[in-house]
Amino acid sequence: MVEIIFIGTGGGRINLLIQLRGTGGFRINSESANIHVDPGPGALTNSIRFRQKPLKLDAVIVTHSHIDHCNDADVMIEGMSQHALKKRGILIVSKRAVDGGRNHDRTITLYHQGKVDEVYRAKWDQKKKFKTKKGEFEIEIIEAKHDIEDAFGFKLSIDGKVIGYTGDTEYYRGIGKKYRGCDYLIINCMKPAEDPYPGHMTSVDVVKLLKDAKPKLAVITHMGMKMLRAGPKKEAERIAKESKVKVIAAYDGLRVGDEEKK
Repeated sequence: MVEIIFIGTGGGRINLLIQLRGTGGFRINSESANIHVDPGPGALTNSIRFRQKPLKLDAVIVTHSHIDHCNDADVMIEGMSQHALKKRGILIVSKRAVDGGRNHDRTITLYHQGKVDEVYRAKWDQKKKFKTKKGEFEIEIIEAKHDIEDAFGFKLSIDGKVIGYTGDTEYYRGIGKKYRGCDYLIINCMKPAEDPYPGHMTSVDVVKLLKDAKPKLAVITHMGMKMLRAGPKKEAERIAKESKVKVIAAYDGLRVGDEEKK
């Protein structure tokens, strides 16, 4: 069985500092691998709160180097590498997060990079298979249009399921096609209406994406203050009605798995 646990479902600068919703990303648990995606502030403490042990991780994914997506990456790597005592696990990451760049520091230390078996610098439109001691999974890297040029989303194929994640991106022509074939599509949706914020999607954008992507189930997350005030459940219902796709709004601690479609 594949299960997705939402460790944190908030986004945006204001929510980041008041933590009305957590900013710890989400975790995928399956027979082949346990994977933490975008471990922002609170990923460690809320993983423990929701009984998700960092010591059981097999991979960490960081889609870009903004602090709300990578702040707890080093400590999650310490868990994955058994208190940093063993070289273990897979890090799938944007190049800037591990190498830095002009006027930008790396956000994952060289020390922690040295504690994993493999560091994979994600490149758009590439696919790669990874083997773990328990099985294997494949990731397809998908372009994200954000204010960090190497940000990415992905489609992850694991144990018979396909999980898509947009990461932080604005809507662009053709993005829906890239996410076709997903059982679950996790979408970062910052705002509830036509209120453009460069590098992010609104509910209106999500409707357009879903009409093309047509996943079996869509989950909106990474919600900003305006989305939270509007009512995520209400927005999810509106998006579902307009896109004709089943949509739910994530909340901290939500678990989504095979039983969700029963």
